Amino acid sequence: MPGKVQGRKNMGIYIEALLLYVVLFFSGSAGPLSYMGEGFSISAVLIRTGSYTVPSLALIWYLLLRARKMRDWDIKPGLKDLISCVLALPCLFLTGFFIAAVSYIIDGSSAQVPLNIPSTTPGWVVLCSSCVLSAYLEESFFRFYLLSRRDELRLNAAAALLVSVALFSICHIYEGPWGFMNSAISGMVLSFIFLRYHSIHGIAIAHSLYNIFIYVNNAII
Repeated sequence: MPGKVQGRKNMGIYIEALLLYVVLFFSGSAGPLSYMGEGFSISAVLIRTGSYTVPSLALIWYLLLRARKMRDWDIKPGLKDLISCVLALPCLFLTGFFIAAVSYIIDGSSAQVPLNIPSTTPGWVVLCSSCVLSAYLEESFFRFYLLSRRDELRLNAAAALLVSVALFSICHIYEGPWGFMNSAISGMVLSFIFLRYHSIHGIAIAHSLYNIFIYVNNAII
């Protein structure tokens, strides 16, 4: 009987993770709104943040906290977050520059997806806030949720890393083959760093700073 109960519990974790992924990331709802339409819209980003990003982030953390208490997750900010951020950020930049260079050499195209750039200070504030929340959402699921619960999912560290990277890359497939490759390499880097330091804040901040840089870079060039 205990074995059957444990088996149902493990199956429940798989179903929960799959449903979260399909509903929150693979359904198309995760595609950045600022890639769509004509021009940057503060109201559109605020609507997406309030109707998708924040509720999705709250749902993931509700499920995490239902499984374990806050203190058991070890998410208090500390030196490990600073170290992981300092390690992750240059890796993300190098990956982005490498993919951009390779895409230009091979087919003369840019690896970046066209973005709608804010033209006002309030617009940049809204965009940066959205980037931070979106980064925390992705890192909370693809790194913290999947990698921290690998024992419950009966995955070793290597298998959990591959699952995390694969799912992270697939939900960025709308960015094209170069964006998919960038996500795969970046996802692997972030997963390695998370497994080493178990830092959600460090990798989320690095992720958000990288995304903000992409917008700033597009605004300048």
